[in-house]
Amino acid sequence: MLSQEKNKLLTEVGPGTPMGDYLRRYWHPVAGVSEFDDKAVRPIRLFGEDLVLYKDLSGNYGLVQRRCPHRNADLAFGIVEQCGLRCAYHGWEFGRDGACTHQPFEEIVDPSARLRQKTRITAYEVRPKAGLLWAYMGPLPAPELPDWEPFSYEHGFAQVVMAEIPCNWFQCQENSIDPVHFEWTHNNWTARQQDAEAGYVPTHLKTAYEEFEHGFVYKRLRAAETEDNVMWTVGRVTLWPNGFYLGHHFEWRVPIDDENTLSVFWVFNRVPKEQEPYVQSRIPTWYGPLYDDNGDWITSHVANQDFAAWVGQGRITDRTKETLGASDRGVVMLRRRFFEELEAVAGGATPKGLITDPAKNERVFLPSACREEMLTGLTREALSAHPLLGPYLHDFLGQAGQPDDVREAYEQAVGQKMRGAKFFTVHGAGKAQGKQERDA
Repeated sequence: MLSQEKNKLLTEVGPGTPMGDYLRRYWHPVAGVSEFDDKAVRPIRLFGEDLVLYKDLSGNYGLVQRRCPHRNADLAFGIVEQCGLRCAYHGWEFGRDGACTHQPFEEIVDPSARLRQKTRITAYEVRPKAGLLWAYMGPLPAPELPDWEPFSYEHGFAQVVMAEIPCNWFQCQENSIDPVHFEWTHNNWTARQQDAEAGYVPTHLKTAYEEFEHGFVYKRLRAAETEDNVMWTVGRVTLWPNGFYLGHHFEWRVPIDDENTLSVFWVFNRVPKEQEPYVQSRIPTWYGPLYDDNGDWITSHVANQDFAAWVGQGRITDRTKETLGASDRGVVMLRRRFFEELEAVAGGATPKGLITDPAKNERVFLPSACREEMLTGLTREALSAHPLLGPYLHDFLGQAGQPDDVREAYEQAVGQKMRGAKFFTVHGAGKAQGKQERDA
């Protein structure tokens, strides 16, 4: 249980708030590169700020305040130029650094351009990487944009999957260090949705948590497993400050504002060795729905089950009313570390896990339960049987709403059709778990 004051420290992310200013010191994925294949400008809200994300005619990306400083016109209707964005109302043009570069009529009246020279807008740096667009909104100089090792994996099909979740970012991130929820949310609940009398899966026996440079590793052991199980020997990564790494995909929870979160998945599925060599020409981006055609919450896919759990806690969950138990050890550690970080950074310390040396930002290693399989590949038969990677060879179970064109492109990449199941069997759903089994 936390005080209301401490709950606000964790959840308030607007400009000038301790957590908002802290998170701005990191790079965040905010869009997909492929979103700009057929459009140049789109509005976006991040950390309580209304902004515009654009791609200019030179192929460079910019992120600027949404309102033109002239008469508050909406720059979401802006005109992209060779180097920057021009307001469609009166033609004021701005570069990616926020400087005003042209005021057509004003410069006729005053050729010395005194007004233009003192006009600036808020602007943030944007860089593309791994099919994602990343924004940095903190103090300069910016740290290195992390080059996580999976971004260099070969012979695979990547996709970017997004959703806007109507709740605060921190209750989403707490899920990333909560192993016991998998047993109930993704195993037992899935089974009971299909069969009201389905039996429960093997329960968790123990959990462990270790901190490292880029976050935490959590480990777990379930009934019928032995301590050489890879989820106990390797575990999973709670990626600091707002990510989750599961060996073949990342998840980030990017604050839109105090009451809304942008969920970002980057999923990489290595194709069977029979399909190699494979080179993906375009990483697709798509947004998944939260509700079905009847207006009911979608609870068939793994991420959608998480979304339902997070939103069910309220827009900003009231942590003064919690009753924490032994299964929440990781959550307590995560909160405590954030409080320590906020205090330390306020005193001038460097935030946890920032990469500032370019020489240390090449294929940055993260612990993974399936690293060797992702590096070397598997035959179709072995991949199909793999408890972590195999389910994705038959269906995209990560999040509901995958567009037909993305599914078809993936089918072509892996060389087989998807099954189109309504619900999905993931790790832990069987009566007993072998020592080599891993999570989906």
